[in-house]
Amino acid sequence: MNVQGKHYRTVWLKEDDHIIVQIIDQRHLPFELVIEDLHTVAETGTAIKEMHARGAGLIGALAGYGMYLAALQSAQLPFAEFMPAIEAHAKYLISTRPTAVNLEWAVRRSLSAMQNADANISAKINIAKQTAIEIADEDSEFCRRIGEHGLEIIAEISRRKNGAPVNILTHCNAGWLAFVDYGTATAPIYAAFEKKIPVHVWVDETRPRNQGARLTAWELGQHGVPHTVIADNTGGHLMQHGMVDFVITGADRVTYTGDAANKIGTYLKALAAKDNNIPFYVALPSSTFDWEMTDGVNQIPVEERGADEVRFIEGWESDSVHKVRLTPEHSPAANYGFDVTPSRLITGLVTERGICTASAEGVLNLYPEKRKA
Repeated sequence: MNVQGKHYRTVWLKEDDHIIVQIIDQRHLPFELVIEDLHTVAETGTAIKEMHARGAGLIGALAGYGMYLAALQSAQLPFAEFMPAIEAHAKYLISTRPTAVNLEWAVRRSLSAMQNADANISAKINIAKQTAIEIADEDSEFCRRIGEHGLEIIAEISRRKNGAPVNILTHCNAGWLAFVDYGTATAPIYAAFEKKIPVHVWVDETRPRNQGARLTAWELGQHGVPHTVIADNTGGHLMQHGMVDFVITGADRVTYTGDAANKIGTYLKALAAKDNNIPFYVALPSSTFDWEMTDGVNQIPVEERGADEVRFIEGWESDSVHKVRLTPEHSPAANYGFDVTPSRLITGLVTERGICTASAEGVLNLYPEKRKA
């Protein structure tokens, strides 16, 4: 997508040095655009765990590139020691963020590609590189297709409103910053904007890390999409007063039965949408499905992050970023990173293959190859 008129992806190989992975360091947004160089698996793991890069699709793609860096790091080992070293790096990368399934999926895809190749170390390194590129390209293409399918929802609402702006509520950041390009929840919005369909986005701030206020608002602004930042607890009021036409979020893990884990607070938006008869959609590529879990509330692991993310907040003052405490000095804080929206509250899932109901039947009709014998 566009930043100051220039196209960017969120992760790529450095143009003149393909042993370096580059990312947009999202900790500095919206105040500064900072490109970070990653040279090692440890640096990649830190970037994922400490959220220099975040979002289900992006951390999957970045983990794919991390496996390539793992192969480069292990290049001098004897052949018999190469794959055990790669497997150790894979285990480390998987451990960095437990909720988003894309990360483990990408790591295991790269690991399998290297394991199955009857080749020397140099060839395995090239396989890891090509697999990382394929994962990133696939993520971008799947998000583009999600945009095409989700566009149908916006176009239909626009027709019913006789061309009046379609008001869309988002939560957290499921934009191109959370993926390689386009995003999931934002892909239909960008597609509608490009088709000249009037849209307006209500952007939840999304405490405690404020990904909506800092990231979604920034990328929508860079692309010229009309939007308004709101406090997290405003959504229900807007829905009660007919100011939201539909809600669309991303997801970090979705069971094939339709339960969706997303940034904390998503469940509350789904409840408010249900109470006000407002459609609630979840947009995701197939890499976000968990094909084993059936009960999202009881089975999906929910990451608990450091309490200081709740106790402190960062913002821009004068010419630099400052961090201030919000809470009494000795008050403890809890920081659950995600919640799970049960399938019964979800109108539909928007995937790269189309839109389906949030149910095993709906999902498996789109992905029949996943049916168990």
